[in-house]
Amino acid sequence: MTALSPARHRNLDVYAVIALGGAAGAAARYGLSVLVPEGGAGVWGTWVANVAGCLAIGVLMGVIDLAGTPHRLLRPFVGVGVLGGMTTFSTYAVEIGRLVTAGEAGTALLYLAGTLVTALAGVVAGLAAVQGIAGRARRGPRPASDAPAPNPGAGDDETW
Repeated sequence: MTALSPARHRNLDVYAVIALGGAAGAAARYGLSVLVPEGGAGVWGTWVANVAGCLAIGVLMGVIDLAGTPHRLLRPFVGVGVLGGMTTFSTYAVEIGRLVTAGEAGTALLYLAGTLVTALAGVVAGLAAVQGIAGRARRGPRPASDAPAPNPGAGDDETW
């Protein structure tokens, strides 16, 4: 058995946070599969997990972009671990194959294309949400002159 080199030993914390994140992501995926009714094609749980994971990776990318230099364990924990454990390309592929084998090629094609489109839209929406929030934060609060004027006496029973 060989000893770990110093470079490999330094990265044990990265492996540890990926494993912890992966466990959390897999538990989240299982929770989604319990919460989301499967219905006809039986693919909704996987679709929700994949699209939600893509939305979250868009948010993560946006936050990291804004933050500059995040903690070195953030990406491995959230991006690789949590979101890698939650999303599932393999189940997606198996479900497409199952649909084709069952003679539901049209549903399989719709699922294949629909997941790709909605997953990419999730990434874009996550990035846009972070950029929009960051833009509002940079602009600051609205000046008091733009705020609606108070309505004196509104809700006051004595004015009747």
